[in-house]
Amino acid sequence: MNLSLMRAHALLIVVCFCMCVRAQTPQAASNTVHPEPVSQNVVVLGSPVPVPLAESPRSVMILPLAQERLALATPIDRMRSDPSVFIEQRGAGGAQDDILLRGGSFEQTLILVNGFRIDDSQTAHHNLDLPIPLDAMDSIQILHGAGSTLHGADALSGAVDFLTAAPAASSLAFAAGAGNFGSNEQSAQAELVRQHWSSRLTASHNLSTGFIADRDYRNEDAALESWLSSRLGLTDLLFAASDRSFGASQFYGPYDSWERTKGWFASARQELGSHTQAAFGYRRHTDEFVLVRDNPALYENNHMDGSWQASLRRTLPIPAGGLVLLGLEADGDSIESNNLGQHARNRGAGYLDFDLRPNRHRWTLSAGLREEGFSGSSQYVLAPHLAGSLRITNSLKLRASSGYGFRIPTYTDLYYSDPVTLGNPNLKPESAWSGDSGFDWIPGKRLSLSVTGFYTQQHNTIDYVRATQAQPWQAVNLSGPRFSGVETYMTWQPVRTQTIRLAWTTLYGSRASLQGLQSEYVFNYPVQNARAEWTASLGRALTLRNTVQIAQLYQRDPYPVWDLALTHDTGRVRPYVRLANLSNTGYQEIQGVAMPGRSIVAGVSLHVRRRR
Repeated sequence: MNLSLMRAHALLIVVCFCMCVRAQTPQAASNTVHPEPVSQNVVVLGSPVPVPLAESPRSVMILPLAQERLALATPIDRMRSDPSVFIEQRGAGGAQDDILLRGGSFEQTLILVNGFRIDDSQTAHHNLDLPIPLDAMDSIQILHGAGSTLHGADALSGAVDFLTAAPAASSLAFAAGAGNFGSNEQSAQAELVRQHWSSRLTASHNLSTGFIADRDYRNEDAALESWLSSRLGLTDLLFAASDRSFGASQFYGPYDSWERTKGWFASARQELGSHTQAAFGYRRHTDEFVLVRDNPALYENNHMDGSWQASLRRTLPIPAGGLVLLGLEADGDSIESNNLGQHARNRGAGYLDFDLRPNRHRWTLSAGLREEGFSGSSQYVLAPHLAGSLRITNSLKLRASSGYGFRIPTYTDLYYSDPVTLGNPNLKPESAWSGDSGFDWIPGKRLSLSVTGFYTQQHNTIDYVRATQAQPWQAVNLSGPRFSGVETYMTWQPVRTQTIRLAWTTLYGSRASLQGLQSEYVFNYPVQNARAEWTASLGRALTLRNTVQIAQLYQRDPYPVWDLALTHDTGRVRPYVRLANLSNTGYQEIQGVAMPGRSIVAGVSLHVRRRR
């Protein structure tokens, strides 16, 4: 996309934001802190159309954000509620985070925003460089297991979608807070609702001088999203930008490094009647990396990558309940880098999905097939999936799924070179077959239990290996590890004002043949990951959220982390307090990168809201 076209697209969004068209006002959101019954949650990820979570044959976790924003430093913190997700965080503030899902590497999880791909073609370390602030998000959906049939490359071990939602009423909000380690944060949000149109503008800023030297950070984000309803259907326009700089001491080796990333993202989604939808998105991202912060001239990299994506989807109802989903997609990415050189590639895909949900039967069946081709080669990838569920009783459902996922190497995997890391232009794409089965038991509104067993067999797994610590890491294809495990979730409301959530995932991995070499990424997975959450309403609007996580990484000792948040969730003045790592545990989620000790942030949010 050239510069003039990017400016035109941004101008279109601004023009739509300034439009004032009257419409029917959505119903105002509830202020209650109690979760809705599990059966009422709607799932999109892993299904061709929205369905109630209770009817989904896939293992999907839905994490609402709207009522928990004051209790969270970043949206990534909310994902820790899912123990099948392990967050590899390099310090606080979201400077750089990676996701491991069911033992897969951080490169094997597809990251989406409203269904648009956000995965970075330079390096998957930037996949969670999310362009939208926390206040703009409504929920997070996490799909466990292969999702390449519907979502394409990179959804090898799963997919994560960060979702926004149209505002319910016009409002204005400001928040500010501060804490130890020289941290402070500010955010602002303006929402406007008219009859056929609504819009939200959000911005956030947070920084810290660092809990140790060269671990400071500064993050700035802003997003503008507008929704327009017309006879044609719903139009959704989004423009977002981010700027992050951080001390990267020990992130990539024994160096006091520094890094800054900047980017912007624009997307447009248009309904064409009730059964057809077209979408287009564009992402631009830059990365400035200095190996030794006090001596930039020694070694510095500058990368700029861009990616575009376009899709057309149509659903066709079929007799006896169900539908057929037809989809076409095209996307491409390119990079300009003093280290990686100049490269570009494109992909095209078509997919078909049958989703059967007979109205008078207690079973569902979903089967799909995707074919994806890549420019510059005659290679095509077929990605099938099959999933089904059977309701034994009104409260007990059995489910199972199987699918194929694949990932092509990033430009860093292929071409990168520095004193501690070497790419490999001969890398093959990696892939995996995965399957799971389990049950969901919901005997009432106060209790739910979910248990799932899963298995994954990977092929040509991409990792970085070395023979000794004196040698650089070299990108290679491994024969492929195997992972199996069990994930368990329980939610219980003993009384209306309290919710207890217990979750635990145990994981077993068989090593690929390393022939005495050290592995950098593939075997940095948790063998045990457990989490307990207790949420209590204290008085009319005061909420206490208490969480304890116990994790044990492969061949390392277990460690606990205790977090607590106290928030006032309604009214014009909403104070909050967040206490992280109250146990003051010394731990590392990335080996060699220390995490902060005990910290506290306190602040206040001011809200002005007009109901219609």
